[in-house]
Amino acid sequence: MNAYFRLMRLDKPIGIYLLLWPTLWALFLAKRGIPDMDLLIIFTLGVILMRSAGCVINDFADRKIDKFVMRTKDRPLTSGEVSEKGALILFSFLILMSFGLVLMTNFLTVQLSIVAVFLATLYPFVKRWSNLPQFVLGSAFAMSVPMAFSATLDEVPFSAWLVFLATIIWTVIYDTIYAMVDREDDLKINVKSTAILFGKYDLIIIFLLHLLLIVILVMISQEFQLGNYFNMAIVITTLLMFYHQHLIKDRDRANCFKAFLNNHYIGIVILLGIVLSF
Repeated sequence: MNAYFRLMRLDKPIGIYLLLWPTLWALFLAKRGIPDMDLLIIFTLGVILMRSAGCVINDFADRKIDKFVMRTKDRPLTSGEVSEKGALILFSFLILMSFGLVLMTNFLTVQLSIVAVFLATLYPFVKRWSNLPQFVLGSAFAMSVPMAFSATLDEVPFSAWLVFLATIIWTVIYDTIYAMVDREDDLKINVKSTAILFGKYDLIIIFLLHLLLIVILVMISQEFQLGNYFNMAIVITTLLMFYHQHLIKDRDRANCFKAFLNNHYIGIVILLGIVLSF
């Protein structure tokens, strides 16, 4: 049981947090206040189930190469603690549970959830043939945004797509930093990533993506008329980004991983800015 727990990465909840914060951003923005309790429960449970499912299918896709990467060589599938059949059964169960939750919303949200599942399943395999898997992961994570708006409003307004775009950019930033940890190992086993694509320009491109994210957050502030609390959150977010730039400046593995984990606080700060604004 402990092996399945680790396979779903429930012992490392950072992924749940990074997926949960944009989902909550969207729920609060769509409602312009406190979301309905049933939607809060549905989406929170959905985040936990889908992140767990994503980890399972990711480890299934990487089961033959994880042993060559320092950070992943002891994962349950690679070590043989969990069988391939067991992993696929668990993945199917988690997807069915997630689909059961989304059926409690509306038809538009159900349709959007199919796209979300497709992207989440596709992501681990994109690493074999494209240097842009982080954009696929960002799109998969960001699908919770239009789903939250559609579940609340039964439509997805233009303003929701700004939040969708912000989530994609943010995910690409922190997952590129995450990929910098494994870059040397990934080059040896021919696994692709934006960290490899950006190469020696990685720090500059991450800096430009940080600037782009700030611009989009300002647009969100104006679109939703969020006011000073959210603007203060943007300032704090900017300071956190400078801190992350400082951590990754030497491309040290430990500091890059620390910067990745620290993105959790960006999600919290933005959420608090939204909540206080309403």
